[in-house]
Formats: sequence, C-alpha cells, structure tokens
Amino acid sequence: MSLDEKTTAGAPRVPAPRAGQQELRVPKRRVDVLGYAGLVVAALIMVVPMLWMVLASFKQRDEIYTIPSQWLPGALQWQNYADVFATVPFGHFLLNSVLTTVLGAGFKVVLGLMCAYALVFVEFPGKRIVFLVVLAALMVPPQVTLIPNYTLIAQMGWLNTYQGIIVPGLASSLGTFLFRQHFQTLPVSVLEAATLDGAGHWRRLWQFVVPLSAPTVSAVALVSVVSEWNQYLWPLLVTDRAGMMTLPVGLTMLQNNDGITNWGVLMAGTVLVMLPILLVFLFFQRRLVAGLAAGALAN
Repeated sequence: MSLDEKTTAGAPRVPAPRAGQQELRVPKRRVDVLGYAGLVVAALIMVVPMLWMVLASFKQRDEIYTIPSQWLPGALQWQNYADVFATVPFGHFLLNSVLTTVLGAGFKVVLGLMCAYALVFVEFPGKRIVFLVVLAALMVPPQVTLIPNYTLIAQMGWLNTYQGIIVPGLASSLGTFLFRQHFQTLPVSVLEAATLDGAGHWRRLWQFVVPLSAPTVSAVALVSVVSEWNQYLWPLLVTDRAGMMTLPVGLTMLQNNDGITNWGVLMAGTVLVMLPILLVFLFFQRRLVAGLAAGALAN
C-alpha cells in the first residue's frame, strides 16, 4: 500500500450527495433593495420640506410665489433673518422657550425617576394598579385634557404665567414607563449592598440607580426637551401677551405682516426656532438610541 493510500484510508470519508439531492451551499449576502429604497423615500419625505424651508428663508417675497417653483434663491436675502428680530421680540420668545423647556423637562425627568423607583423598589399596596394607571395614561391623547386643564389654570389665575405653561405637563407617563422598564434590569446585589451600608431610598436613587441608568435618563431627558421646545397648542391657549409667548407661538406674529404673508421672513424665523433643538438632537442621538434600547430589554 502506498503512502497516499494509507493517508486516504485513515481520513474520514464525506458521503457523496444522493441522486436528486443538491449540494449544501453557504447563502450569499444579498442587499435588500426594497428596504433601502424605503429608507431613501422616508428620508426624502423628511428632508425635502426642511431643505425647501431653509432655501425659502433666503428668498425674496416674489421668488417664493413663482410658478413653476424656484428652488434656489437668486441672491441670498440675509435681511429676512434681520427682519425676524425687527418684527417681533424674538429674544424674549427665546428666553421664554429656554425657561419653560429646561424647567419642564427637568421636572419631568425627576418626577419620572422617583415614580419609577417607587414602582420597582418600594413595596406598597396597589402598586400594580398604579402602574396600570401609568399605562392607561399613555393611551390618552393630550388634546382630551386641554379644556379641563385650561379651566383649572384660569381659575387659579395662572394665565400668562410660567407655572401655567409648565405645571399641567409635568407628569410624564412615557418617562415613568421607560425608567421602570430599565430599573428592572439593574443588578439587585448593588442595591442590597447599599441597603446594608445604611443607604435610604433617596440615597440609593441618586447615588446608585441614576448613575447606572445614565443612557435611559439621557434618552428621556432628550425626548422631554424636544417635546417642551416644540409645544405649541397649550402655550397658545394660556398666553395672549407677547411677553409670555414661546418661540412656536411667537412665530404666528410674523404672519400677515403689512397685510401679506412674507413667507421668507416666516421661514427664517422657523429655521431659527428649529436650529437649536436640531443641534441638541443630533448631538445626543446615540444616547437616545442607547436609552430606548436599554428600556426595551427589560423582562
């Protein structure tokens, strides 16, 4: 027996494929054309109106009304942005929006943290019922509560005040739900060790639970900031003085200037309103995805 025959004799034999049986092949990676096409269409639906808004903010009034539509401005009209500050007290609107956004979003996060901590780590009767109420609040449209909230705020004399804008929206059922889902994934041993060291609920929440939940806290904070900044209907109802209007409501004062809507100035004001919150969202978008994913992994 030759050397090749000995080597072949000791090696395991792979059975040949039977008749009518195809050989096993490793599936090749295929590009999902339809999936990418859907993403492109969705991106265009969101980006094209924003692009038109930015370009229109640099156009003259006559260029916006041309048919067929003229996308690129003939010359950049920076005067539109100067007219925004000259027509309305834009700086005052900006200050009101910053105050209501920071205070409203901050209180939403703090109250959501404390409520979720109680639902997970504190034993009290009716805890399950409270959580069901939180879930039910997620399904109630905010428009349903506008009239009752307005009546209450008016009776308390809080119209045209910061507390009238902020207080009715402090409870965040979405933040409470996300925090609760994430708290259930935290290691119990850490909290047990903190309890043995004499840490109370307040210390355990802020020194142990919150640092371990940084992605979720960032996600809820970002969602709350965007929601507060873009809020329009409620501030429109409870404010009728320019000194208390926020940016979305103040934009309505740019309409019907001299009897004709100057869309170039209006689009310039819209760009100025959108730009700060867009930069914040782009900067913290990774934390938003990480926080929402961390809340979704709960049992």
